[in-house]
Amino acid sequence: MLCVLLVALSAAGALIGVDLVAKLGISANTSVVGALIAMLVGRIPLPMLRSMRSVHRQNLAQSAISAATFASSNVLLTSIAVPYVFGRHDLVWPMLAGSVAGLVIDAWVLYRSFGSRLLPAEAAWPPGTAAAETVRAGDRGGKRAVVLAGGTVAGVAGSFAGLPLMAAGVALLGNVWALLMFGIGLGMREYGHLFGTDFGAGYVPHGIMVGAGLVALGQAVVLLVRRQGDRRAGQDAGGNRSRAGTAAPDAQATASTAAGVGGKAATDAEVSDGSDDATAADSATDTAVPAGPGEGATATAVDAPAPGTAAGAAPTVDERTLRRTLVRGYLLFAAGAVVLAFVGGLVGDMSPAGIVGWVLFAAFAALVHELIVGLAAMQSGWFPAFAVTLIFLIAGLLLGIPSTPLALLVGYVSATGPAFADMGYDLKAGWLLRRDHRPWDPFERAGRREQFRAALIGFAVAIAVVAVLWQTYFRQGLFPPIAKVYADTVKHGLDDPGVLRTMLLWAIPGALLQLLGGTKRQLGVMFATGLLMLTPHAGWLVLAGLAGRVLYRHYRGPRADQELNLVGAGLIAGSSLGDTSQIFRAR
Repeated sequence: MLCVLLVALSAAGALIGVDLVAKLGISANTSVVGALIAMLVGRIPLPMLRSMRSVHRQNLAQSAISAATFASSNVLLTSIAVPYVFGRHDLVWPMLAGSVAGLVIDAWVLYRSFGSRLLPAEAAWPPGTAAAETVRAGDRGGKRAVVLAGGTVAGVAGSFAGLPLMAAGVALLGNVWALLMFGIGLGMREYGHLFGTDFGAGYVPHGIMVGAGLVALGQAVVLLVRRQGDRRAGQDAGGNRSRAGTAAPDAQATASTAAGVGGKAATDAEVSDGSDDATAADSATDTAVPAGPGEGATATAVDAPAPGTAAGAAPTVDERTLRRTLVRGYLLFAAGAVVLAFVGGLVGDMSPAGIVGWVLFAAFAALVHELIVGLAAMQSGWFPAFAVTLIFLIAGLLLGIPSTPLALLVGYVSATGPAFADMGYDLKAGWLLRRDHRPWDPFERAGRREQFRAALIGFAVAIAVVAVLWQTYFRQGLFPPIAKVYADTVKHGLDDPGVLRTMLLWAIPGALLQLLGGTKRQLGVMFATGLLMLTPHAGWLVLAGLAGRVLYRHYRGPRADQELNLVGAGLIAGSSLGDTSQIFRAR
């Protein structure tokens, strides 16, 4: 039953995504829609549907539908439209093969790196928090459901009124400093004309993003190297203590237990349902989908984080695993670029040295693109995939890459990033729904694995939908607007010779902002993201949400966070529902 529901929801999400991006140029976050449908299905009084009352199965449903929606719209249809609009209709199928490879690799890298210090589960990931709060409110009811419903109604109303209340909802969930810079960037982009300038013109925001992105990449590398050095130093210190033999056996055992990651060494007292650790661990590992509340699920009434999830605790993905994942991700992206080069006929058009350089640059651009997009999405729930892809397009022009290889490179790079961000949202939702389980670590890892499998189902359905429908849309002249921008830029190149100088000049303040904020705040990336987006009133809504958040927290104290999370989740959910409904308004 679950598999049938996932396929049906994925098909609906893929159709919605394709239609929205082709006709309106937007894509909706349908994860909340999937969770609501799963909840409704679970309330149907049939024994075969009772299992859908599980919040974890509902999490799988929202993971599948959101994966299908983003894959069909932001990834597949957008990437294959680039060579079509460029005039090379024969390259659509090769581009589809390349974008499928980029999509799957993109999701795999996030799946393997989520929960690391670079992409921590404790970070905001606002749409993921919204999805989790929606599922939990529907499961528990009461005051939480009322508050969430009120926020959702406001979000829907705002969407129909043309107000992006999602921006205010994000401000209630994300990092305050990161969102402050995001709101300032949005405001400067919208009201720059009052100061006699347009901050969106002349590649100013692109330059800021280049500087911030390069620093963000360097910060990630430094983080990995520093943590590796700290780990080795800790091992050396541990060896010296072991040789000294001064620690008492009981103290050593206590330290060993405390060092366990994510509750892996949980005691019997930490298992909330009273069962022994081995039984709970076996059920978490062997059960494909965790049980729901009515099926003997292990859940508590409190929202306290599980062992290993509190601030400062060890992450579920260590630096060695993260480093290996990023290296393998680069190699996989390179392999996908090789396949695209062969099926796209680039081997006959470029020299061997040119092919090698193209493959290496394509892999580098894909990896950096997904990391920058992921960091922005992690902090704000908004990801500048279009702008970052355009940056690498400009870099390709400056490097002198021929137009046809450049069109394929842009399509390949654009296929990475959206699925990376979307899976981060879904895994954040699952992390919130699973964190009360004891023992937590094996249950969390099993849940992530099942979410990844659900996303793969969504991807498979999205691939089938796009493969069948793309000709119908393209023959009517319906293309994602972003693809037209990419293709036109490849055709006409850089008409202004001062573009490089402008970008390099504005890269300096972007780099300085990113250095000032560090890896946790991502000030430079978030400021550039705001400048790159022209969304009316969004800047005011972000700043108003932040001001209300600070004042309300001062009034209510620590209790304000949970209430603000519900309100923010409702606003995001309502905005998503309103955006999705635009497909019917457009028709």
